[in-house]
Amino acid sequence: MGYRLIGAELSPYSVKVRSYLRYKQLPHAWINRGPASQDEFQKYAKLPLIPLLITPEGQGLQDSTPIIEALEAQHPQPSIHPDDPVTAFVSALVEEYGDEWGNKPMFHYRWRRDVDAQSGAERIVSGSMPDLAGAAKDKAVAGVKERMVSRLSFVGSSDATAALIEAGLARVLAILERHLASRPYLFGARPAFGDFGLFAQLYECSTDPTPGAIMRETAPNTLAWIARMLDPKAEGAFENWDSLKATLTPLLRDEVAAVFLPWTRANAAAVAAGAATFSVQLPDGPFSQETQKYHARSLAALGKKYAQAAQNPAVPAALAEAGVRLDA
Repeated sequence: MGYRLIGAELSPYSVKVRSYLRYKQLPHAWINRGPASQDEFQKYAKLPLIPLLITPEGQGLQDSTPIIEALEAQHPQPSIHPDDPVTAFVSALVEEYGDEWGNKPMFHYRWRRDVDAQSGAERIVSGSMPDLAGAAKDKAVAGVKERMVSRLSFVGSSDATAALIEAGLARVLAILERHLASRPYLFGARPAFGDFGLFAQLYECSTDPTPGAIMRETAPNTLAWIARMLDPKAEGAFENWDSLKATLTPLLRDEVAAVFLPWTRANAAAVAAGAATFSVQLPDGPFSQETQKYHARSLAALGKKYAQAAQNPAVPAALAEAGVRLDA
């Protein structure tokens, strides 16, 4: 008996876990979250969130990062963690950035404009309730659309932040285009932890009308990487940081250090203070949103990973060179 993954094609975290299972060649069934899977979902899920991975032993696992970490401990080969300590930690940092900040442009683009919201809602309904048709399907699509558009504020998407979010995606794509011009994956010739976290958000963008058109026009190397990540293979070795840093440092400097870390620290401070909302000044302007307790916990987990990695002095030295400070 293999794994059973209950998720959705429009859920980046579901696609992330599916990509990992495919890379590890772990037998699994992909099950769309919907009425047909409701009984199984309720039996194993502790939270109403996807993905839900049901192990062959009958254990239910949720939250994509802990799922992958648990599976990696059981199935360590081929490893998703480079031997080079700097590259390994940068990979973990990129995974965190993809999960926690990368969902902002994904969610913003999917639900901000009507053409994208309509497309997203129709695909969600078709995937979760494939038997619906006619007026019943139209009603379900309208309901999904209304519910998801109302959640834009959860990721900080608003009239005031729209330009900032969209400029950020353009910047990331430009960085990745240069970096992926000479390698199949972010850290060399095989996927690392960071690939799974970042690719999934950008894959979702590529399937939506507006960001998909942008990517087809400006980001062919990124689209080729996304296509590989849907069923990734080990095509060679990981690279060391010395061969990666020329084109990957801009992602650390311009996105992780300048945008992601100030935002996640401001959120954590607001959570600690019991504030309902927070605002932080980012390079492209002020950014405000509701506080998120999960993000604060995730930052704390990243801090623990850094404390362990930083025992090797090469790690903080390389991060400092890229403008990243995690011990501040």
